Amino acid sequence: MAGKTSRKNMISRRVANLKDSIAVDTQKMRGKTLKKLEDLFDLAVSLAKGEVKTQTEEGRENPVTLKQRQMWARVAAYIAQIMNSVASGFDERQIDADLDELERLVNEAKAKAKSKKTKRKAKRTRRA
Repeated sequence: MAGKTSRKNMISRRVANLKDSIAVDTQKMRGKTLKKLEDLFDLAVSLAKGEVKTQTEEGRENPVTLKQRQMWARVAAYIAQIMNSVASGFDERQIDADLDELERLVNEAKAKAKSKKTKRKAKRTRRA
């Protein structure tokens, strides 16, 4: 009977160790994710505030417009929401969905610059 008790204790101990290990790993992963999100947030905020005056596209410097700054402000706000979500819990599927949405917003913000550039080219062509 002593053997059965020790096995029960051994299994219980291993389960407890596994839970502790998972908790530590999750905390590490959460910390790394928050750090990367914070870096992205800082970049988006600098674009939104106008601290970055130009952005390079296809080797050319283009000024960041007010509309683009507004889009980057939306991106920064969404990143802050994701950071809040990660800080309160770590649901990988939700984080993946949030990051997909963030990628869509970033692509939308980048597309605004390209569409403006295309419109400028069209105006120049019409004038010529």
